[in-house]
Amino acid sequence: MTIVDVDRDAVKQGLADGSILLIDVREEHEFAGGHIPGSVSYPLSDFDPATLKALIEGDGRRPVFSCASGVRSVHAIAAARQAGLDVSEHYEGAFKDWYGSGEPIER
Repeated sequence: MTIVDVDRDAVKQGLADGSILLIDVREEHEFAGGHIPGSVSYPLSDFDPATLKALIEGDGRRPVFSCASGVRSVHAIAAARQAGLDVSEHYEGAFKDWYGSGEPIER
């Protein structure tokens, strides 16, 4: 399985120009505690292939998964692929990299 690592600068650019759909797979309480502006919450624990497919296909932007540190996003890619979705990108540094670099967050 090929995983494509996307760095913070690419995420920032993709969110700014509207080309990336940043899907945060952390749990709801984690997302509520702080998340990357423009990201959407889709907890990995609630994974539903049909809902994810509708989210991705209905949006039109390039899906990039994100989590706390880059581990759950890889699991999300594997689960999405197993469900027949063509996804391969994740924010390598994830929320820890974003927050740790002083980027703005939403609560």
